[in-house]
Amino acid sequence: MAKENILAVDDEEDILELVRYNLTKEGYQVTGVGTGEDALKAARESLPALILLDLMLPGMNGIEVCKAIRVKSQVPVIMVTALVEEIDRLLGLELGADDYICKPFSPREVVARVKAVLRRASSSAGELQPAGLQINQKLHTAIINNIQLKLSPVEFALLSHLAAHPGQVFSRDQLMGVIYKDYRIVSDRTVDTHVKNLRSKLSDASPGTEFIESIYGLGYRLAS
Repeated sequence: MAKENILAVDDEEDILELVRYNLTKEGYQVTGVGTGEDALKAARESLPALILLDLMLPGMNGIEVCKAIRVKSQVPVIMVTALVEEIDRLLGLELGADDYICKPFSPREVVARVKAVLRRASSSAGELQPAGLQINQKLHTAIINNIQLKLSPVEFALLSHLAAHPGQVFSRDQLMGVIYKDYRIVSDRTVDTHVKNLRSKLSDASPGTEFIESIYGLGYRLAS
């Protein structure tokens, strides 16, 4: 059985082939592209489980790509760079990257980093329990006070994302990227409607508890 799809972004074809060969041996599906623009397109179309993103790309560089991805998605990103200065490493992580690899790298290191980041992502998305909430991604269930919530797929995706980042504020645009993976065009007020419905169901199961907070002018967050 094939494992997750990995998006590898590098303008050096030999590096792409090296990454593709070694990750494919481990059972992963690998999509390789050479520009930042193609990376954003592939991220939308293939919905990768993880992105290996080179920092120095022609045109739109890795920093710009990472910023654009983080507006719409929390997919794990491993930055790849030939620059060893600490500022470059920190910058990548501050942008929301989950890890970094320095060139030159060994195939074994790439495989190990990919497995480690995917393991962390799977762990954080598996059983979430902030604010007394239990979410199980595999079973697609959300439980409060031993009451299983009856959520639509969109509501479950919204709650899961907020619960994975308790206390973090997400704008309507960011949440639309989470609940609509096909990047359809909808009103940003659509998110408000989903939040309202979700709040109602949470309140019914746990009266008097405010799980989702509105942050004026910014968006929403799950109470930490």
